[in-house]
Amino acid sequence: MAFLPPHLYDLSHQEKHALLTKLEHTYKSFQEEKLHLDMTRGKPSPEQLDLSLPMLSLVNEKHYKSENHTDCRNYGILDGIPEAKRLFSWILDIPPENIFVGGNSSLNLMYDVLVQAMLYGVPGGDKPWKDEGKISFLCPVPGYDRHFAILEHLGIEMIPIRLGEEGPDMETVASLVESNPSIKGIFCVPKYSNPTGITYSEEVVKAFTKLKPAASDFRVFWDNAYAIHDIDFPGDRLLNVFEEASRHHCEERFYIFSSTSKITFAGGGIACIATGRKNLDALKKHYGIQTIGYDKLNQMRHALFFRERHSLENHMKKHADILRPKKDAVIRILTEQFANLGIVGWTNPKGGYFVSIDTLPGCAQKVVSLAHDAGVKLTPAGSPFPYKKDPKDTSIRLAFSYPSLAEIEKAMEVVSLCIALASLRSMLHSN
Repeated sequence: MAFLPPHLYDLSHQEKHALLTKLEHTYKSFQEEKLHLDMTRGKPSPEQLDLSLPMLSLVNEKHYKSENHTDCRNYGILDGIPEAKRLFSWILDIPPENIFVGGNSSLNLMYDVLVQAMLYGVPGGDKPWKDEGKISFLCPVPGYDRHFAILEHLGIEMIPIRLGEEGPDMETVASLVESNPSIKGIFCVPKYSNPTGITYSEEVVKAFTKLKPAASDFRVFWDNAYAIHDIDFPGDRLLNVFEEASRHHCEERFYIFSSTSKITFAGGGIACIATGRKNLDALKKHYGIQTIGYDKLNQMRHALFFRERHSLENHMKKHADILRPKKDAVIRILTEQFANLGIVGWTNPKGGYFVSIDTLPGCAQKVVSLAHDAGVKLTPAGSPFPYKKDPKDTSIRLAFSYPSLAEIEKAMEVVSLCIALASLRSMLHSN
């Protein structure tokens, strides 16, 4: 049953007050249930993690050597065993020789690359970024809060760029990048973007390779975290930015990141950077000081588990079968509650881990607070924006992967009520 009537805008002021009283009574009944539901982060569910349990027993006394005869128990092989590079080559459609395989976290690799740039600079640059004075990054919004956290932590200024249904506003990106040498980069989640779930169009991807940056050391941090994370089929197609960059001889402009965090084990996967040869040489120089080598036994586990490309594809279809009912439940409940009311909009991505909601202006923080007090934790409002400042206070991220289907349905009932309450209060206040 919908909390708001389809003729909401035809109600008198007195009728809206009566409806508000009714909704507040329903809200108190939810509070009395003492719920503990969490939709804050895009974590794989236990059922998804169970899919990879057989991987744990694959490395044993018979299987610990790589195909190039490297003993994975020992030191060495800084940039990853051949099998691990081949696995990421399947995921990204990028040649293995352009891939550096690191530890379990792509976010860790992004942080490392930024710190290296700050301390030592990058190929093509004149000096370390720390010696350049004020530097900036462009940040498509709504975007990934952990990207923004890294930039803020390192003292890099963040410039918000509108993210539309096709990707970032590339006219604005080009205007800024090509006129301001203090702009050193941009963070992107090009497929099933966190949190909106959009995939960059071919035109947008091509536009990145056609930029003429004022800074010779400008870099695109291409966080392709959801490269093979389709839920609906056919999923979105993302143009291969590395192939396009190769055609325009600008491979060094791109650092492309991926990991198996949402493929195998979120805390025990492997991650990679794909980029041009000059960047790779610089990365190896720095990482050669930082480490003697990453966990090759874990790389071997993944290689043995995904011996062929089709085994990886079949594995991801199993993930999709787990995620699809949850995503569909979120969309179904939002549609049942708010279709044609015009008080809230939402995305319906074909993959990834999030659904993004846009409330009436000034309502997002209120919805999140109401949900929290009713036992449903959501990502803090404002998180998808630099410095956690959503100028219109409208954006809310819903992470549907971790809770069970029953928990999702209950949580969305509470969230819907909170949206209805915040929206109705806003309408009454504006009258």
